Amino acid sequence: MKLLKSFIVAILLFLVNTSVSAQCTFRNTAFKSGEFLTYNLYYNWKFVWVKAGTASMSVVQTTHKGKPAYRGSLVTRGNKRVDDFFVLRDTLLCYTGTDMAPMYFRKGAREGKRYTVDEVFYNYAGGNCNVNLHYQNKHGEHRWKKHSYDDCVFDMMNIFLRARSFDPANWKKGHSVKFPICDGGGRTPAQLKYGGKVTVKADNGIKYRCLRLEYQEYEDEKWKKIVDFYITDDENHIPVRLDMFLKFGSAKAFLVNAKGTRNPITSIVK
Repeated sequence: MKLLKSFIVAILLFLVNTSVSAQCTFRNTAFKSGEFLTYNLYYNWKFVWVKAGTASMSVVQTTHKGKPAYRGSLVTRGNKRVDDFFVLRDTLLCYTGTDMAPMYFRKGAREGKRYTVDEVFYNYAGGNCNVNLHYQNKHGEHRWKKHSYDDCVFDMMNIFLRARSFDPANWKKGHSVKFPICDGGGRTPAQLKYGGKVTVKADNGIKYRCLRLEYQEYEDEKWKKIVDFYITDDENHIPVRLDMFLKFGSAKAFLVNAKGTRNPITSIVK
């Protein structure tokens, strides 16, 4: 009898310890290791859109702290022409498990004369989603915070990789997927809002049938738009266009080339 009770207790503890970790996992149907996407970057300067530089996204399979993982990155690089007016240097990096559970996030952002760093370190010990948050402000000062949640939290890059495998077949315009987002400053309510289907012409001259997704964060008791994603209406969900709403203006990125995609690109409009 004691043995049976001990066995039941062990099973319950196992279920508790894996509950949050399990809900943080997801299937990946959209990308594979070796995917590399390149973009032209445009910046709005005094109501005129000017070529501002380039951006790239990549995903490779690797390990993180000894565990199988995907490393995802988004890098933006402004050119010298625009640097005279506004310096834009953003580098976003994340590690996500091959089961799509977030592992790490870093954003290094140089916008204008400001350079800041946000980091999120994840672990799932004790059946919770535990995060260690780091923020470096423009003066080089560092701030650390620790939090433990009984639900799963994400960062901008990890939720983007996860969202590429969402199935929007039955979504109607206005449908939203809500989730908590973390950066070096803490936890914020966020959502992806579906804006319907549109045709987008990329900078490679090809037109794609796309799904429009608005990434929004909840600030000052209202939803604030951060990025509009236009992703291919096929199983890859490749970002064809990104509209980024920055603290010092706005920028756009248009797809130039896509290599190493997982699935056939069936969204091309001929």
